[in-house]
Amino acid sequence: MAGGSSLNIRPAVRGARSRQGRLAVRFLSTLTIIATVLGAPGRLGAAQGTPAPGERTGPRDVILATTTSTQDSGLLDALVPLFEEQTGYELKPVAVGSGAALKLGEEGEADVLLVHSPQAEQTFMTAGFGVDREIVMYNDFVVVGPEADPARIRGETSAVEAMRRIAAVEATFVSRGDDSGTHALERRLWEEAGIEPGGSWYQESGTGMGDTLNIANERDGYTVADRGTFLALRHRLDLAVLVEGDRALLNVYHVITVNPNNGVAVNPEGARAFVTFLLDPATQAVIGDFGADRFGQPLFIACARNSCGLEPATTPTATPPP
Repeated sequence: MAGGSSLNIRPAVRGARSRQGRLAVRFLSTLTIIATVLGAPGRLGAAQGTPAPGERTGPRDVILATTTSTQDSGLLDALVPLFEEQTGYELKPVAVGSGAALKLGEEGEADVLLVHSPQAEQTFMTAGFGVDREIVMYNDFVVVGPEADPARIRGETSAVEAMRRIAAVEATFVSRGDDSGTHALERRLWEEAGIEPGGSWYQESGTGMGDTLNIANERDGYTVADRGTFLALRHRLDLAVLVEGDRALLNVYHVITVNPNNGVAVNPEGARAFVTFLLDPATQAVIGDFGADRFGQPLFIACARNSCGLEPATTPTATPPP
């Protein structure tokens, strides 16, 4: 576990976006959320009488809206059974982008969120949609691409400059394009680079991190990925980490309890139980060790209650509106 105020990011693995397109991505994302949370007619699981992920079936259910990176990295597989065994609750994860997860919380379709899009999270809290927000862990984003590296970004210390080089030669870049925390970080890098990406070289997958990495791999393209998901999938990828270590690539995860005023079905007790579980030292030890046996380093760095000193002494919280 990291301590003090140093960033302590561990290095590893050297080595025209149109309006119609954006609308299509949002439309597909909306359909995915509806099908996952509400149980769309015709779902195989529904036809067989099997609850879908995130579908509430009893008062001891806790619906967790989280990011695809926690699923694709395998972290959820490690945490879910521990939480259920220790608390008696049944955790129902819905793995979507951070933007979609926050939307589920806003609409009262989730009890607790585990997300990594700080600016969007603070907007969520300021609007009163969340009650408590706590830092849980962090890792970092990396810019990955083909070994041939046509944009010549390998070893670049500035992620913004790397994006400029990719755009300058119009090398294939695959964006998640799904309003996730990763997508928000990518948009911020383009903005700081003074570039509005578009054209045939810039492609939006509209999918999660694992699928986006697979697409970039198939197309010999670049993308921005969280390190944890990349490490978990690297055995099947020909991509290499080309840019890392820039503080702009810091990737911080927070857990947020949803305001019970957002919907009558919100389970605040179950949400608080999940937060208590995540911040418990034993769980933090599991998070801090996760992946070390397979990859020689953890995929996440535990940081409960800002023990790693990444943030100011207090994080924004909201009081439920009257």
